[in-house]
Amino acid sequence: MDLIDDNPAPQGNQPEYTVSELSGAVKRVIEGEFGLVRVRGEVGRVSRPASGHLYFDLKDDRSVIAAISWKGQVARMQVRPEEGMEVVATGRMTTFPGQSKYQLIVDDVAPAGAGALMAMLEKRKAALGAEGLFDAARKKPIPYLPKVIGVVTSPSGAVIRDILHRLRDRFPRHVLVWPVAVQGQDCAAQVAAAIRGFNAIEAGGPIPRPDVLIVARGGGSLEDLWGFNEEIVVRAAAGSAIPLISAVGHETDTTLIDYAADLRAPTPTAAAELAVPVRLELLATLEALGARLVRGVGQGVVLRRQRLRDLSRALPRVETLVATPRQRLDAAILRLGSGLGLAVSKKHREFDRVAGRLQPAALRGLMARQRDLLTGRGERLARAILLRQERRRERLEGLAARLAPALARMLGDAGRRTAEGRARLAVLADRLEAAPAARFARLTDRLEALDRTRATLGYHATLKRGYAVVRGDGAVVTSKAGAEKAAVLEIEFRDGRMVVGGRSGKRAKGDADGGQGSLF
Repeated sequence: MDLIDDNPAPQGNQPEYTVSELSGAVKRVIEGEFGLVRVRGEVGRVSRPASGHLYFDLKDDRSVIAAISWKGQVARMQVRPEEGMEVVATGRMTTFPGQSKYQLIVDDVAPAGAGALMAMLEKRKAALGAEGLFDAARKKPIPYLPKVIGVVTSPSGAVIRDILHRLRDRFPRHVLVWPVAVQGQDCAAQVAAAIRGFNAIEAGGPIPRPDVLIVARGGGSLEDLWGFNEEIVVRAAAGSAIPLISAVGHETDTTLIDYAADLRAPTPTAAAELAVPVRLELLATLEALGARLVRGVGQGVVLRRQRLRDLSRALPRVETLVATPRQRLDAAILRLGSGLGLAVSKKHREFDRVAGRLQPAALRGLMARQRDLLTGRGERLARAILLRQERRRERLEGLAARLAPALARMLGDAGRRTAEGRARLAVLADRLEAAPAARFARLTDRLEALDRTRATLGYHATLKRGYAVVRGDGAVVTSKAGAEKAAVLEIEFRDGRMVVGGRSGKRAKGDADGGQGSLF
């Protein structure tokens, strides 16, 4: 009968691991060997859930690596991976024990060369163009002479100085500057916020609303200008209700904001030239047009005067025109005497015929009727006058009742305005008294700062650090050959000067009386 052993002997001398121990050991090995790696590949599946993390694949023709960028890392990325884009990802390898897989934690993503950037740029341009953001029909005209110009750029670069200088030379205008970052991770968000901020300014408010916007930046590489290719900037420029001029980069640089803007300028200086005309040219044109107007009016008067003379010569003489009417008048005068006699006789006959029918009773009846009619109209007129006077009296009493409160209100308003004016006058007086002192203090600080700068930049400060100035024959010497050719050398130190001999190696004239010796 065989005995069965419940505790069999171990098979070999290999150690036993739990699943967690083995997973941890693999994790430590991978993270230790690949602490920081750069991997080049094509971006495959891209997923970004509500958590804000970014999940994507890096692949080539034979293998695939899962990659993750946490939310904070995604926010710092200047270029975010898109499917089909070839990139170089920088990060560290690790494992995910829950699924027994390894993955790359990506800190940063860079396109694998300018070709990848251009491919992504063309893809984004086609997508935004399909939405109609680049259509010429939606572009707004630039005002000929804007009162207020809004500039979106960096406040510390040369761009804003060039724009202000050109505007001051051509036609000084009120300029509002919205400072933004024109390069880096924050560039796109700040530029888009500046465009929307200018559009949110209400007309007639305490801050004047710009009539035209200029988005400007100096030249740079494709990566430096990439913030102006971001979709958020393009949509903000296309949705701007204020006409927008794009002046990003040099003349050969093109970004997507150039297509969405209402007008593209080759340089920031050219944008200032496109925004305003030349004031002196306008004045010259106005003077020329005024002179042309004066000459035209004068010439028109001369031509019309000559035309009037020509027409007057074609008219007949006055005696010829009135000869026939004068003859008709003489004939009528001759017929007037006999005509008047015949008319008087005819009127006499008609009067005699009518007078025979007139009787005293008829006249008295007519007079009685006319008297009654006149009496009735007089009574109606008296009643109408009384009624009208009563209505006027009532209206006058109503106006008098309304006049007293109105006068009281007017006096109260006048008192309040007087008090407000006095208070405002007192505030302005205080500001006026404080303004000279404040300005004097600012000018004093500026003068002291300029003096410190002068002292710092002068060569005397350099002498205090142990340097010296060598002059040969009155000119500064900067080489050994120049020193050998000079007849007399003068060396200036921090605390004074000394003169030494030159090529001869002797003392200079006057050194015998306690002067400095020669260095040669």
